[in-house]
Amino acid sequence: MKGQSGASLHTPLTGAGKEPGSGPGQVVNRPKPPGRTKHLLTLVIILLLLWASAKQTDASFSELFGGFPEMWKLIKEMFPPRWTYFDNIVQGMLETIRMALIGTTIGAIIAIPVSIICAGNLMPSRWIYYPARFVLNLIRTVPDLLLAALFVAVFGLGPIPGILALAVFSVGLIAKLTYETLETIDQGPLEAMTAVGMNRIQLIVYGVVPQLAAQFTSYVLYAFEINVRAAAILGLVGAGGIGLYYEATLGFLEYDKTSVIILFTLVIVLIIDYVSTKLREKLL
Repeated sequence: MKGQSGASLHTPLTGAGKEPGSGPGQVVNRPKPPGRTKHLLTLVIILLLLWASAKQTDASFSELFGGFPEMWKLIKEMFPPRWTYFDNIVQGMLETIRMALIGTTIGAIIAIPVSIICAGNLMPSRWIYYPARFVLNLIRTVPDLLLAALFVAVFGLGPIPGILALAVFSVGLIAKLTYETLETIDQGPLEAMTAVGMNRIQLIVYGVVPQLAAQFTSYVLYAFEINVRAAAILGLVGAGGIGLYYEATLGFLEYDKTSVIILFTLVIVLIIDYVSTKLREKLL
């Protein structure tokens, strides 16, 4: 009894620090934490990159702090806002929301087949999905303002160029997020459906869509939030929306009117962000 009790007391001590499944006498090699030298070297590299970037761009803290008084003058000219200007911008804001809604919808519809083509686990050949990914990267490379300017040159002034620019931007964003999610879905249902003779369209409809529907809807809502913000400045290049009022008020130095537009845009963005967040919480 005495020996058994002694063994029971010392058993946890001899087994402490061992991984599950390791036998007696085996040494478990755990990775060592990074040393202080590595942290210092990383800090030095980051500081050197910041210094080199600031030197190449002629950025200096003296100019930054020297510009604060002028910035404060501009802020003082923006307040108090001219609230009587609010009635003039309601239609422009509604047009901005409509542009974002239509552009996001068009982009989401186009992004569905594009994301399927870009997914390596759904396309049999890399000669298909690698070129598709390259085109998708090219779409995301072009800024939305440049897209809007190009469409304005083709279609003229108005909301149509803005809608097309937002649609192209939405395709790049939604398709990128969607095909990355497609490559992480459970392959078990797809293999089972293939074993019973389902074709590729049936695999996508019954095996892929149920696993992807919630995430895809979340991506579309996220793109809509971004597009509302982007549509607010597309008017600077003549693509319609509230941006036309930004251009007009800033051009005539009417900063008290500009502050009304900024505050109104902020309220709209906060409402859309709140609603989108609640919808994503319910979906996910």
